[in-house]
Amino acid sequence: MTVATLTSEAKTRSRGRPREFDMDAALDSALRVFSERGYHATSISDLTEAMDLASGSIYKAFKDKRGVFLAAFGRYRQLGRRRLEAMIASAETGRDKVFQMVMYYTELSYGEAGRKGCLVVGGANDFALLDEEAAAHVVTAFAADEKLMADLIRIGQADGSIPKTVDPDAAALAFLCFTKGLRVIGKTGRSREEMMSAAEAAMKLVT
Repeated sequence: MTVATLTSEAKTRSRGRPREFDMDAALDSALRVFSERGYHATSISDLTEAMDLASGSIYKAFKDKRGVFLAAFGRYRQLGRRRLEAMIASAETGRDKVFQMVMYYTELSYGEAGRKGCLVVGGANDFALLDEEAAAHVVTAFAADEKLMADLIRIGQADGSIPKTVDPDAAALAFLCFTKGLRVIGKTGRSREEMMSAAEAAMKLVT
């Protein structure tokens, strides 16, 4: 068997073997691109560069760009929820827990993090009318945040840190609109001071 034949066989085996990669790291890179550019403005070439994968590897692992987005979306929610729950757990009263949830989104809404945007909010804009399955993932994410906020408000009412006159469901929806709006405004380069002032004003909802 010649060297050329061995080389040819090695190349054939190499082409047939799926490339191994760190899925979490790849998705972290993908979600940054989707957050900054939005779904429709992101191309497969953008993803191959960011994820450091060949297009063939992406298609094998995710089938298409939409598959990458949905996988990145799940990763984004998982990481975000973990950080959010840690911040909430650090607070003692219900009102302080509400404040920590507001602060979680506030801190992501200025500077470099603010300019990168939010994958969930961006997904709402990209899929609301065009992709029912993807839109359902966004709706689920919003509903989870709204329910969590309502639960925190009720905890505050139980421990006396939030007045009983506050409507937990109405206030939770108002906070949802506020926090998601923060992520949109954050892409315009607002300062930390401006966003903190807005957060303090929003806390009047539970005063």
